[in-house]
Amino acid sequence: MTQTIPYVEDRIAKSCVRSGRDRNEVHIIAVTKYVSLETTGQVLKQGLHHIGENRWQDAQAKWEAFGDQGTWHFIGHLQTNKVKDVLGKFAYIHSLDRLSLAKELDKKAGAMGIKAQCFIQLNVSGEETKYGLPPEELDSFVQAIRGMENIHIVGLMTMAPYEAEPEATRPVFRRLRELRDEMNRVRALGYEVPHLSMGMSNDFEVAIEEGATWVRLGSVLVGKE
Repeated sequence: MTQTIPYVEDRIAKSCVRSGRDRNEVHIIAVTKYVSLETTGQVLKQGLHHIGENRWQDAQAKWEAFGDQGTWHFIGHLQTNKVKDVLGKFAYIHSLDRLSLAKELDKKAGAMGIKAQCFIQLNVSGEETKYGLPPEELDSFVQAIRGMENIHIVGLMTMAPYEAEPEATRPVFRRLRELRDEMNRVRALGYEVPHLSMGMSNDFEVAIEEGATWVRLGSVLVGKE
């Protein structure tokens, strides 16, 4: 891992140079869902303080061991009955994709006296196997959640299809950026939405070139076990 971090950093830096972006605009989430408790501890010791997990059942032991050592991102599909487990432990939820989940997050966050920091997940590629709102439903969804005082939308999130040639993912990432920019142009939520959570191990360089502010890196960064 110590050798991998400079390699990934170099690739990120070059992507920023190619697209005229500031390296400080791009943040790494180390996705630890496929690695052990011990490896997660090593990830944090190496200075990767943003940790991404997909399921509470898998994340629980890691969070109990290291919860105060990093910032935790819930990046998987979130069932409404798991909101009580995740909220207050994970600083960001990247998978807000339906009204029933928004209502539960708003209710539970209100009861806890906190604001749920969320990314709206969009299925830009239209793949049936992926979660997320269809892009054409974004406007109506935003209007439906706009009055929820205990939810704060920090950005949009998507997953591109796995492509042998990462360049083929570019239209997906570009579309997410356009959707975020249009939301901000019309002030759909009444405040600026700054972030784009997009790009994984296979395609993060293209995502950065298209405006990603958070990239979710698993195998390329922390490996698999």
